[in-house]
Amino acid sequence: MSILVNSNSRVVVQGITGREGGFHASQMLDYGTPIVAGVTPGKGGTEFRGVPVYDSVREAVAAQRADTSIIFVPPPFAADAICEAAAAGIRLVICITEGVPVHDMLRALRFIAERGTRLIGPNCPGVITPNEAKVGIMPADIYARGKVGLISRSGTLTYEMAQLLRDAGLGCSTCVGIGGDPLIGSTFVDILELFRDDPETESIVLIGEIGGSDEEAAARYLAETQYAKPVVAFISGRSAPPGKRMGHAGAIISGSSGTPQAKVEAFQRVGVPVADTLDQVIALLPK
Repeated sequence: MSILVNSNSRVVVQGITGREGGFHASQMLDYGTPIVAGVTPGKGGTEFRGVPVYDSVREAVAAQRADTSIIFVPPPFAADAICEAAAAGIRLVICITEGVPVHDMLRALRFIAERGTRLIGPNCPGVITPNEAKVGIMPADIYARGKVGLISRSGTLTYEMAQLLRDAGLGCSTCVGIGGDPLIGSTFVDILELFRDDPETESIVLIGEIGGSDEEAAARYLAETQYAKPVVAFISGRSAPPGKRMGHAGAIISGSSGTPQAKVEAFQRVGVPVADTLDQVIALLPK
C-alpha cells in the first residue's frame, strides 16, 4: 500500500524529449517507474528509450491508459501543460517546473479543481514510493521502504531526512514534496489526509519552512481531527534574521504569520513535537 504513486501507476512524461525531461525520465526508468508514454508536440510517433512519444496527453491517455503525469515544461507553458493533463483525464499531475507565473497558476488550479485532478507542485521534487515508483527528481538511492510518511516543502531537506530515515532503519512509505511556491496544488493537510488512511504509514514527518501559513493550517487540522498517527515536525529558517527576505517565492512572511516561531508554537500547542535538528526527528519518532 502507498499513497499517490506505486508500481501500478501509468506515468506519462510531458516534455520527455527536452534536456531536463529526458534526463529525469531516464533516471525514473532505471528505477523501475512504470512510464508508459511521453508527450512532446511535434515529436509524436518517435520513441524515448522504448517509450512511445505522442503529440498530446489525450493521445497518450487513449493509447496507453496513462493516469499520472509528470511535467518538465518551461515556466511560461507549465500551467497549460497542467490543464492539458487534467482535460485528458489524468488523475494525478506532478509539476516539477519552478517559476510558473502566479496568475497562470490561479487559472490552472481552478481548471483542475473542476475536473477532480490532484496536483503536486509546482516547484517540487515529486513523489516516491520506495521500491515501487519514483515520479520526480529525487536521488533514489537515499530512500528505503518503511513505515514513515514524509511530507516536505523543502527539496534538499527532504533528501536529508530520507537518508536519515534510511540510516535509522525506518524508511519511508511514501515521500511527497509539496513544493515551495505561494500557490501549490496540494497542501500539508491534503497529504496528511492521505497518510491518515494509508495502513502502511504508521507515523509522519512533516518538514516546514519559513513563509506562508500552511504549517499553521496543518496544526489546526491535526487538532480538529484528533489525528490518530504520531506526527513529528521540523521547521527550517528558525535562524533567519527578522525582516530579511529568504529563499524562494513561498518564503514570504505576512505580519506574525509565516514566521518560524509561529509555526513551531502552532505545532507545540496541539501536542506535536518539533525537532531542533533533523537528527532529533529520528529520536522523536516512535520506535
